[in-house]
Amino acid sequence: MRKTQWFIFRKIFSPSPKPPLKRPRPFKAYSFVPFSPLAMLDPTILTIGGIVLGIAIIERILERWGVVDLVDQLAKVMRFILPVAFYSALFYFFATFIL
Repeated sequence: MRKTQWFIFRKIFSPSPKPPLKRPRPFKAYSFVPFSPLAMLDPTILTIGGIVLGIAIIERILERWGVVDLVDQLAKVMRFILPVAFYSALFYFFATFIL
């Protein structure tokens, strides 16, 4: 059976040229998310979301009633209004809640 050889780590590798730090250096941590998720409960954002949701519900009700022509006209208008409302709410959120 072969003998296991032991090596002392400090004999193999030379010590580092720099002395170890006595104390850790202080550093500042910055957050890239300066707003709280609770900021989404802003009344303006909730109102915009409620209006969009209400229009979608009205569109579904009109579709069930069989007023397809009115639903098509509403869908054409919503194709423009929904992206504008979304980007407006997003811009408002970032413009008012970043410190």
